[in-house]
Amino acid sequence: MDNEHTERTVRLVIADDHPIFRDGLRRLLESEPGFEVVAEAQDGEEAVALTLKHKPDVLLLDLAMPRVTGLGTLKELDEASNPVRTILLTAQIDRADVVTALQFGARGIVLKEAATQTLLSCIRRVMNGHYWVDREGVSDLVQTLRRLMAAGASEERTPVSGLTKRELDIVGAIVEGMANKDIAAKFSISGDTVKHHLTNIFDKTGVSTRLELALFAVHHKLVDRN
Repeated sequence: MDNEHTERTVRLVIADDHPIFRDGLRRLLESEPGFEVVAEAQDGEEAVALTLKHKPDVLLLDLAMPRVTGLGTLKELDEASNPVRTILLTAQIDRADVVTALQFGARGIVLKEAATQTLLSCIRRVMNGHYWVDREGVSDLVQTLRRLMAAGASEERTPVSGLTKRELDIVGAIVEGMANKDIAAKFSISGDTVKHHLTNIFDKTGVSTRLELALFAVHHKLVDRN
């Protein structure tokens, strides 16, 4: 599965404020068949500009960047509707930042201490449409979100004004990965009623897809885990 994209070259931008790390990473990538580094950025602002200019397949982005942080860079690219697949490279990252990064469009998160093969596998999996968190590929992002949420179950929930109890129930069902028909059966309501509730939830939370809603719910601790 990792070899699906070996027939064409994967174009990358590296964004890191340490020149030695950038140089080593570029040499590593270009020693592998099918990878081409088209630009290098030394801060978040430059990362945004070079990504918009070169339109790479993948942006390798350090989380701790000067001028504009890694998360800030992700947010700017997300708002610009740039289709680049961004992989965060970081020395450490906490659970809240993982969720925020995914919410802003990151497709992969790799620790800098990881083995070379881990990064290469991450790039290939991301190019094939998957997500990657830490040391493993993620084919079911909702399941990953459930694990992240379970890890923080003891933390206080953040209230979101305007969501009714029924809407919170439906948000929980979405995080569980349930389809509309399953939600309707669970709460003994019609499919049209589920759609109506989802429309209201999207309006109140400012999201537009079920995945964004799941990310929003985990980030704001809207759902209790028992």
